[in-house]
Amino acid sequence: MLQNIALAVMILSSLGLIWLFIRSMWRRYVRLMAETPRLDREWVDDCKHLTTAKFKGSKVSLSKVRDFKWKNKREHDGKWADIDVDLDDIKDVWFVIDHFHSIKALAHTMLTFEFGSGDFITFSFETRREVGEKYHPWDGLWRAYELYLLISTERDALHLRTNARSHKVHLFRVQAPPGKDKALFSALCDRSNALAETPEWYHTITSTCTTSIVDQVNLITPGRIPRMWRTLLPGHSARAAWKLKLIEDWGGYDATITASRIDERAMKWDGKEEYSEFIRAHLPPK
Repeated sequence: MLQNIALAVMILSSLGLIWLFIRSMWRRYVRLMAETPRLDREWVDDCKHLTTAKFKGSKVSLSKVRDFKWKNKREHDGKWADIDVDLDDIKDVWFVIDHFHSIKALAHTMLTFEFGSGDFITFSFETRREVGEKYHPWDGLWRAYELYLLISTERDALHLRTNARSHKVHLFRVQAPPGKDKALFSALCDRSNALAETPEWYHTITSTCTTSIVDQVNLITPGRIPRMWRTLLPGHSARAAWKLKLIEDWGGYDATITASRIDERAMKWDGKEEYSEFIRAHLPPK
């Protein structure tokens, strides 16, 4: 009899705890759904401004492009520039993978557009952090950060990772059909303009660096990149891009991965040559 009573108490206690947990999570969910993303928070310096683009024919004027010179992981000169480019002058598109963690699956992806004028413009979907805030994947599930589309010079975005942070970085030349490079650049600029007007939430699974790039590619070529687990784990996205023939094949997958690594060469950069030209000197020709 006593055993049955004890068992019943245990079951009721467990059900009570489960109910409290569900109620707590529901309240949190309701509270989070009531939150709205904002543009007017106190942002850290490296995502203080939102880049906007104005079009006039094939000419694009970019305002507030980040062009920092990084002294180390945290110190920089804080420069933001206005840059004019011509869509007809796009020479190449590059896919960047930054392996920032010892776990291979964890990485950050970006796109760089190379222009005949010598400009290299990088697009990077990130979290827009407030002063005193640090990124954590768990927090990214719960509307902790606004989605940020960083538009910067490539020297800023890549030198930070290859030299200041000493990350393992790969650079792949994208295989873009005629006209798709211009369409992708324009779509990314439109996305940046939209985020400057109407902010959105970042999400660790559905709205990340890689899934956001996939969305833009599929916007101009529907279905070009199917949903797959490799897009959720950016560190494995190179194999998906290679299989889908989105990047050039430099002698098979393993050879392509080996050839695409740029951080070891970037560490030898003395600051005298143009950074983007220097890190590409060893890459296979188009």
